[in-house]
Amino acid sequence: MIELVAAVVGASIGVAGLSATGFSKRNSDSREAVIRLTMAVESIAGKLEELHQDMKSDRKEIYSKLSNHDHRLTLLESRDS
Repeated sequence: MIELVAAVVGASIGVAGLSATGFSKRNSDSREAVIRLTMAVESIAGKLEELHQDMKSDRKEIYSKLSNHDHRLTLLESRDS
């Protein structure tokens, strides 16, 4: 009878050890995944900021050209009158 209890306790300790090892590995894998995702999000945020700055400069250039054309059209229309 004592051998049976010892076997059950030994098996329980083995299972608990494997569970703890598996949990530790999953925890480590999860931590690495979070780090990778965080780095990816930061990279995307940087690219979006660059895109935003490019769009602002393009918009500024387009509006200045439109304003210039508007002045030219106004001058042409005033000459025709």
